[in-house]
Order: sequence, then C-alpha cells, then structure tokens
Amino acid sequence: MSEAAELAAAWDARVLHLTSRLPGRLGSVVKWLREPSHLLVRVITAALFILGGVFSILPILGVWMLPLGLGLLAEDVPGMKPPLEKATRWLIDQWRRLLGAWRKLRGR
Repeated sequence: MSEAAELAAAWDARVLHLTSRLPGRLGSVVKWLREPSHLLVRVITAALFILGGVFSILPILGVWMLPLGLGLLAEDVPGMKPPLEKATRWLIDQWRRLLGAWRKLRGR
C-alpha cells in the first residue's frame, strides 16, 4: 500500500472515530452527508463552509468552518485526504508540544 493510500485510510478512520463521538442528531447528519449518494448536497455544504471560513470576520461565521468544509470536500476530491491527514497529524504534534511546554512552565 502506498503512503498516500495509507494516509487516506488513516483520514477515513479518523473521521469515522470523530463522527462516532458526535451527539446523536449531529452524528447522524454527518453520516448522512458522507453517504456517496449525497454528492451534490455534500459539495454545496462543503463550499458554504469554506466560504464561511473565508469570511470569518463576520459574526457566527468562523475559522472553524474552513477545515470542516475541506473535510467534507475530501470525500469527493481525489488526493485531498493525504494532505488533510498530514496537516492533522502536524497540528496534533504542535498541540502536544505546546501543552507540554505550558505544563513545564506551570510546574515551576
């Protein structure tokens, strides 16, 4: 299996895990959106989330919408899952480093 295929599989596993942790109604909406038969609704929703992320200076809209839109779009755009998985791993590593540094400072 190639690195890209492994990263795409890891992305799918991550999304399934996170979806399973969502509250009932929200989780069912995300599962419904991820079904292959809902391509048009998913792409439109992804585009709206990405636009909302771009216009994050407005109330209610926020930067949180951008990764959500990209994640939805990754279901249909070949080659998008590996970069998203790499970015997620990098963000998790940075968060752990930051948290570790903060704990060291606080421990003094």
